[in-house]
Amino acid sequence: MADATAQIAATGTERLTTADGRPLKTALARAQARARRRAFLLVLPLLLFIVVTFIVPIGQMLHRSIHNDGFAANMPQLTQWFAETEPGTEPDETAYAALAADLKAAAEAKTIGVVGTRVNYEMAGTRSLFTSTGRKARKFEPPYRAAILEADEKWANPDLWGTMRQVSRAYSPNFFLAAVDLARDNEGNIVRAPAERRVYVMLFERTFVIAGLITFLCLLLGYPVAHLLATLPLRTSNLLMILVLLPFWTSLLVRTTSWIVLLQGQGVVNNTLVATGLISDSSRIQMIYNQAGTIIAMTHILLPFMILPLYSVMRPIPPSYVRAARSLGASSWTAFRRVYLPQTLPGIGAGALLVFILGVGYYITPALVGGASGQLISNLIAFHMQDSLNWSLAAALAAVLLGAVLILYWLYDRLVGIDNLKLG
Repeated sequence: MADATAQIAATGTERLTTADGRPLKTALARAQARARRRAFLLVLPLLLFIVVTFIVPIGQMLHRSIHNDGFAANMPQLTQWFAETEPGTEPDETAYAALAADLKAAAEAKTIGVVGTRVNYEMAGTRSLFTSTGRKARKFEPPYRAAILEADEKWANPDLWGTMRQVSRAYSPNFFLAAVDLARDNEGNIVRAPAERRVYVMLFERTFVIAGLITFLCLLLGYPVAHLLATLPLRTSNLLMILVLLPFWTSLLVRTTSWIVLLQGQGVVNNTLVATGLISDSSRIQMIYNQAGTIIAMTHILLPFMILPLYSVMRPIPPSYVRAARSLGASSWTAFRRVYLPQTLPGIGAGALLVFILGVGYYITPALVGGASGQLISNLIAFHMQDSLNWSLAAALAAVLLGAVLILYWLYDRLVGIDNLKLG
């Protein structure tokens, strides 16, 4: 009977029509399509904003990390000779003729500095060689090999020719190799970079270790604070929450420089320790311009990002759960470990992930209070962007950092689950 009723209702729906005679089912489908279009148009400005300010810059960064045509675009004849010969080929008169012609053309176009800078990224000290030889290039006459070597004997160095062969390709993974302290020899084999240039892996390790330590300290300090806020009456906790939110209303630069005043050798903390007799005036503690200064300042700055997710998870937990566990014979530690703590894991995961990701990308605080031992990989990225102007290497370093963070995010999803993440 029920099946017959359902069949009659379905048949009736198929036969229903609108006021203008169209089938009702078709009219409903069109209405749903219009609703979807309206919803898409509503989110279109946000989508365009994300694409323009986030997706496109990341794409440009990834492209910059593998592309640099500073040599290839300004030394076309020599680039062609490299393309037609095998790696390790001794430069002949044809190669020197191409070099002389390209040096002359680059000098006239005032791009010889660009060429020298591109080679200098791979082999230090070569930019001056290109600029000085470029000024003499218009006087070169055959035989070009003798003329160029007479201008500067460094052009006979096989390592230089091997480096020019590598940079003659506009697209190259060499910047990613440099970002992990690797390089290519004259035959194109991947080898470890010279000892004096192996700095990036060490900085990546330092960045992740310090970010992990800061995350642990934020959890250690933030968990009791969030628990206190969650268990106090709502009116009192709201008043205390102002103290947690207060740093967000203060400039990051002001907070960082305040720590310089507090932690420096003649600062408030050291003066207090000396005044109380805990340390002597000659043994003041160095707490700034080192890793300790970076860790202290960044822990203070990132602590609210741990407290807020924890508080949002702890607040809805009924206190009766722990009381019930205690009434059944569980100790305070057992009740906390087996009843309360598991319910706060989403907040712990959210706070830890948020603090860690912010920590690995911090720049201003390590630059101001870190000194030489407290610098992170973000500071070196900024150096290559602003000072050395090696944007391709900066992009490669940033891409490696982005990839490492995405891997950690993937591991978190596999081990804990993004569905369990709760930010508030």
